[in-house]
Amino acid sequence: MRVLGVDPGLTRCGIGIVESVGHRELKMVDCGVIRTDVDASLELRLLELNNELELWISKFQPDVIAIERVFSQLNVRTAMATGQAAGVALVLAAKSGLPIALHTPSEVKAAVSGSGRADKKQVALMVTKILGLASAPKPVDTTDALALAICHHWRGNSSKRIASAAAKERQRLKVLKKNS
Repeated sequence: MRVLGVDPGLTRCGIGIVESVGHRELKMVDCGVIRTDVDASLELRLLELNNELELWISKFQPDVIAIERVFSQLNVRTAMATGQAAGVALVLAAKSGLPIALHTPSEVKAAVSGSGRADKKQVALMVTKILGLASAPKPVDTTDALALAICHHWRGNSSKRIASAAAKERQRLKVLKKNS
């Protein structure tokens, strides 16, 4: 399975491709950051983000796109820009027929480090170890995107199985209730 991780941002959008090599072994295929001009209009920045993400999808043919779930209690402006960037990735996934997965920052941190409260340095260190890299990719947005892809590799399929099992159980209970 090949996962495109997207750490959405309007000024810097981290992207990383992680592929499974074995049962639990992962390797980085590529990573980078999409930068948009802060002086450009919003629609041109979103278009640039769209075009670059489209190139990554076309070049690397991911099986799924893992996107950080937008969450911010403090800075509404940042949350809006992040949400707009995430929206571009969501639309591209839909246009490409790719499944998407949304993961919270704490879920990603817990998946790669064991703690949902890990700081960026801890996450970067673990991404480097997990992927067998000589050093952490820069800037940190790329490391965050790789962490998203790792998180989906390790947690995405189990989340689907749990949701599927829960849906089957609800259906079973509905049938039992109807028949009683």
